[in-house]
Amino acid sequence: MGVAVLQARLIESREIAPEIRHFVFEVPEVEQLPYLPGQFVSFSGMFNDKKITRAYSTASPPWRNRFELCLNRVQDGFFSPYLFDMQPGATVDVKGPLGHFVLKNPANDSIFVATGTGIAPFRSMLHAHLETNPDRQFTLVFGVRFEPSLLYRAEFEQLAKNYPNFLFLPTLSRPTEEWSGLKGHVQQHVIETLGERRDMDVYICGMKAMVDDLRLKLKELGLDRRQIIFEKYD
Repeated sequence: MGVAVLQARLIESREIAPEIRHFVFEVPEVEQLPYLPGQFVSFSGMFNDKKITRAYSTASPPWRNRFELCLNRVQDGFFSPYLFDMQPGATVDVKGPLGHFVLKNPANDSIFVATGTGIAPFRSMLHAHLETNPDRQFTLVFGVRFEPSLLYRAEFEQLAKNYPNFLFLPTLSRPTEEWSGLKGHVQQHVIETLGERRDMDVYICGMKAMVDDLRLKLKELGLDRRQIIFEKYD
């Protein structure tokens, strides 16, 4: 049996950074849309008489029949410009949520590593798991080029204040002189955060080049492949 195709109806979308929007969808056909934080939904539609399918990570913990997404507009793309132009009430075909990019159960002390919209699954995981894992330490290393692109920054800063087991490390590769936080690429800061420990899990989501580079560095340090959980996109 295949996965059922449902209709996702747009509730709202708002710009949260240049060319990046946060979307809220609901699936009216079901009362509950069960999924694990970090899983993705699969959208499909017809563009120029061709069926296009795209997978997007959920950016929210499960709540009734709703899910949230964080997407950037791909200039030459089909699906993202379509979604950016969608008006509340419009629908799109959806399957899922699906996928295995989820927190281990039981969880270990973990480093979450994201660049750009790769932050989406970690927003989902943190909101769902921080409270239920008070004895586990979670660190989020989030890299973008410019400060205005630190998606959900206020949210993560508030979570860090509320939960002693959460550390938020925003990183800019093109900082201004006023920036006093971490600079450069996420890879070096993940290695520094890991330090001498080899008992942590590292979850990575972002562009292929960053994911592959960091995976190689972590393996060279002696981490087992089962400790490196990743999802990449281009």
